[in-house]
Amino acid sequence: MIQDNLIIAGKSYSSRLLVGTGKYRDFAETQAAIEASGAEIITIAIRRSNIGQNPNEPNLLDILPPSKYTLLPNTAGCYSADDAVRTLRLARELLDGHSLVKLEVLGDPQSLYPNVVETIAAAKTLVKDGFQVMVYTSDDPIIAKQLEDIGCVAIMPLASLIGSGMGILNPWNLQLIMERVQVPVIVDAGVGTASDAAIAMELGCHGVLMNTAIAAAQKPVLMASAMKLAVDAGRAAYLAGRMPKKLYSASPSSPTAGIIASAKS
Repeated sequence: MIQDNLIIAGKSYSSRLLVGTGKYRDFAETQAAIEASGAEIITIAIRRSNIGQNPNEPNLLDILPPSKYTLLPNTAGCYSADDAVRTLRLARELLDGHSLVKLEVLGDPQSLYPNVVETIAAAKTLVKDGFQVMVYTSDDPIIAKQLEDIGCVAIMPLASLIGSGMGILNPWNLQLIMERVQVPVIVDAGVGTASDAAIAMELGCHGVLMNTAIAAAQKPVLMASAMKLAVDAGRAAYLAGRMPKKLYSASPSSPTAGIIASAKS
């Protein structure tokens, strides 16, 4: 197997699957699913998770120690640049100066579609403030390039709406983004099952982030394992290079040279 690690903000990761921590039945299921996924980068919604804010409540860090995982605090639930910046500054304090973060600024609570105007404003502030910003955004290649130019370390376009499980609705835009930016492109939102993750990787995306697809499965731990295999298989297929498609043109799988000729009557 060739060495093919994901590099984000100068750090190398063997897994290209990133996972979240929400919507699980309990901490035990969260821990089991994340271990089965093989993920090394774990997103945490600061506004919805206890990582030390409430000393009398169970602490997520007890099952996901920073010594084992790269924690990625995110701004889920934020609808303005100011809220997002404030949330990530709090995360940095709680995590002893941690600078790698996931920025998401939502447009409305129904679609959870990104507000790109507020996202750009927050990204500018956070980058100036020393954060390494991985940014959730629309699948607009122009916006993606602007976010890279601001200094974001990874672009994370949606495949479809958060939690929808609709899969990759616009593969062409993902490919346009990958042609235009040099930082990693990680599909974020909309993955529903293993084939969606494999397709994202076959397109050439550098990684996939998911939460609901695993946590809302009937058997989350088994689905986490399936997602690990799908991401690995999709990446391997991309590196291998698929055969060209041939419309209305067949080609035999076996060689035709040296075949035994049929006897003439």
